Amino acid sequence: MFFSGDPTSRKRVALGGRSSKERDTQKLMEQTRMERDRRLWQRKQNASAIKIQKCFRGRKAAKAERAKVREQFLSRYGSYCQNAERCCFCPDSDYFRQLFFFFNARNAGDFTILVETCRGILNLVRDNDNIVSLFAGVDYSAVLALVDHRVKNLAYICILSLYQNRSHFRQQLLVPDADSVMQATVLLEAVAALIDPKLPWACKAVSYLCQKNVFALFREIVLAERENAKTSSSTGNLSGVEHITGILISHSGQNSCSCPNVDPKFCFSSQMLTVPFLWKNFPSLKGVFSTQGLSQHYIHQMSLCLQNHTNLLPSDISAEYPGYACLLGNILEAAGVTLSQPACPFEMAVDLAAVSTFLLEALPPIKSSSQKAKEDAAMIEEDADSADDIQIVLDKDLERQIITGIDSRFLLQLINVLFGGISAVGDDRSVVAIGAACALLHVTFNTLPLERVMTVLAYRTELVRVLWEFMKNCHDNKRWSSLPEHLSLLPGDSPGWLLPLAVFCPVYKHMLMIVDNEEFYEQERPLSLRDIRSLIVILRQALWQLLWLNPTAPNASAKTTSRENTSKQNPNESIKHRVSIVASELLSQLQDWNNRREFTPPSDFHADGVDDFFISQAVVDGTKANEIMKLAPFLIPFTSRVKIFNSQLVAVKQRHGPHGVFARNRFTIRRDRILEDAYNQMSALSEEDLRGLIRVTFVNELGVEEAGIDGGGIFKDFMENITRAAFDVQYGLFKAMFEGVLVDIPFATFFLSKLKQKFNYLNDLPSLDPELYRHLIFLKHYQGDIAGLELYFVIVNNEYGEQTEEELLPGGRNLRVTNENVITFIHLVSNHRLNFQIRQQSSHFLRGFQQLIQKDWIDMFNEHELQLLISGSLESLDVDDLRIHTNYAGGYHKEHYVIDMFWDVIKGFSLENQKKFLKYVFAPFLSFFHAAGNASDEALDRLPTSATCMNLLKLPPYRSKEQMEAKLLYAINAEAGFDLS
Repeated sequence: MFFSGDPTSRKRVALGGRSSKERDTQKLMEQTRMERDRRLWQRKQNASAIKIQKCFRGRKAAKAERAKVREQFLSRYGSYCQNAERCCFCPDSDYFRQLFFFFNARNAGDFTILVETCRGILNLVRDNDNIVSLFAGVDYSAVLALVDHRVKNLAYICILSLYQNRSHFRQQLLVPDADSVMQATVLLEAVAALIDPKLPWACKAVSYLCQKNVFALFREIVLAERENAKTSSSTGNLSGVEHITGILISHSGQNSCSCPNVDPKFCFSSQMLTVPFLWKNFPSLKGVFSTQGLSQHYIHQMSLCLQNHTNLLPSDISAEYPGYACLLGNILEAAGVTLSQPACPFEMAVDLAAVSTFLLEALPPIKSSSQKAKEDAAMIEEDADSADDIQIVLDKDLERQIITGIDSRFLLQLINVLFGGISAVGDDRSVVAIGAACALLHVTFNTLPLERVMTVLAYRTELVRVLWEFMKNCHDNKRWSSLPEHLSLLPGDSPGWLLPLAVFCPVYKHMLMIVDNEEFYEQERPLSLRDIRSLIVILRQALWQLLWLNPTAPNASAKTTSRENTSKQNPNESIKHRVSIVASELLSQLQDWNNRREFTPPSDFHADGVDDFFISQAVVDGTKANEIMKLAPFLIPFTSRVKIFNSQLVAVKQRHGPHGVFARNRFTIRRDRILEDAYNQMSALSEEDLRGLIRVTFVNELGVEEAGIDGGGIFKDFMENITRAAFDVQYGLFKAMFEGVLVDIPFATFFLSKLKQKFNYLNDLPSLDPELYRHLIFLKHYQGDIAGLELYFVIVNNEYGEQTEEELLPGGRNLRVTNENVITFIHLVSNHRLNFQIRQQSSHFLRGFQQLIQKDWIDMFNEHELQLLISGSLESLDVDDLRIHTNYAGGYHKEHYVIDMFWDVIKGFSLENQKKFLKYVFAPFLSFFHAAGNASDEALDRLPTSATCMNLLKLPPYRSKEQMEAKLLYAINAEAGFDLS
């Protein structure tokens, strides 16, 4: 086709990509779809309206029909069922069919009809009428389906009616059955009669009620009287709710029961046992529940769903009454009765321990009264950003119920049941028992005040012996048994020794606080010395693995654990951290026993992996080795720690330098007034001055300055004399330790413990009051009735000639000491004398001490090692070592005949004279100087002299040992001051 010149004939092109015809088709299809959706929506609207109309008409019709049947019922039987006769309850009667059809619990008239119906049934039963024949007639088997339906529905609507009207009948719900005139009581009595266990339909009726969540209804009924549930006291008579609940739980779990399993969320344990203080209102139910078969059944059910149990519990009543805490309190309160049943099954104890462990784990830590007092006194202000970390605070009565539940009797019975049937340590049964016991006790230690549980575990159970036999067996066989994961709180790959050590260490440590020397060393109780040596190896290896080879996440230097921060986030790391602390504490205590009387080489406490690299790291703050030295210094050899200590002292002195802040002070001290002069001059010094150089000039009894020049030796003599005169002088006493000067003052063990800020225990008492110690040991081993000694929890203080009595416990004047609490009495008396009575003096002294010696330095050493740092070793002098490190001058040499005689003489000295000789020359090492150019008689008649500041002995060339010995003894015993220098 050719172009004709007519512009109207040009072909039109749609720039939208589609032709107009296509666009019209698409629009039409869209309109069609929208119309179809509108019609569909309209049909749904119409259908819904029809359903509503039908439902409304149906409800209206049903309501009208119920009203019609109700009128027929009332006209026939009367508003109060006064026309009802016995035949009304028989199978052929329409009485129950009509009642069930129109009954509405919120209708006052219907409720009255139900009450009077139940009253009539109860009256017929009381008149010795057989309730089976009352409902079934002559042949129950012929009409059992109908009868069962009527009975279980009647029982249910009675309970449902009480539930729906619980606010109205709140004063009647928990009253005893004797008050049968009350409407609520009549209904409850009727239910109890209908589900009597002897009746043929009992199983079906109980099953029906349980499927209808009757325990959830009863829970709300009881909580309608929540205040009574906490404070009311029992009258001794059963309430209807208590009676029915007892029947229901007694039926479930029995051999004859064919009821299907109830939803755990609505079972007795989840619903009723979460009611606060349930047993206060239902004491008889407590007895029913605690019988061996029932408690075993229900606690086993709980153990099967532990991980989901908190999700199964009903909503908390309030923040102060969390369901899991109420459940725990009620279980523990009943557990004492359960465990005391004859031949209580092992499986029951395992399940009880597992459930208690799980619920305890969910609790916030419960602090003792002393801990709460300390926190209140501290008045610590938390940061604003910590406001999100809301702390759960339990009701005080609920907290007390839990603490009282885990008492000495409960722990004693539980441990005895768990361990009583163990025949061989290491078999499957023993591993299960140890896992259950250790898991519970570990959580208990983290949750409850320790003083309530440690004494009974240490002294009245076989816990220490059984755990030790288990650990020893595993260690000897080089294979640790894995504890059951559902009992141990730990993943399956955790070391098998973790949980047993977490429990064994604190309990055995507590036991050692009251063990006396005769028991430990001679009688070898509770463990033999051989076993203790093996225990040291186990603890040392475990501690080294936790701290060095496989360190835990929390800071190892922390002495306490925060359960909220560690246990819930990572229980494995929490227990590792806990074991690192308790194992180090126990090893430290065993080292103290070894220091008192050595039963194993000190090297047994040293870790195998301590090398030069470790030592180099230990002096650097923040390193792993430095943290280990703070937590477990005994793992490092004493000599290595002394080098670290000396290096720290040198570093401090070098940091300040000779012209730094440490000033040089010069004292003039009269020998006959040494204490007064020292006090007057030293008390004016500041902390920095005390760390500076102090040079001393002595004035003798004649008022003449002594000739000695203080290069350090005179200061040493000054410190020795002043500490001997008054070792408890506060100012400058441990200037000697800061300067590395040894003073010959043996300090008491309890006093050295104060330098480490440690608590003292019974075995420290002989160093303070040996007579009191003997009396307490007499009480501990007394075989008779201690109550007959007429001792009370008071202690007599003698102050300035006056005697005063002080109570060891609140009300202690009226609390008699008995065989059961004598251990607690001994603890309290020891604590009073060693810690409480001298606390003020100790704190003042410690404050002055720490002005010179940093706490971190002291923490590296135990009390025995501190005594070595202060006074040196009390053992004999190593003369051969001293000879090796001696220098000679003035013509003397190591093979000189005078030198040979000298060392022979020194070896022959007594220990006391050897010590005096060391003091005379102040010798960490010696230099000898030939005191005379020739062996003239004048020279030989001279005494040996020393320059202590240079560790120099000027020794004349004596010709015989006898002469040399006489001169040396005279010189070292002359106490002539420094006039002979």
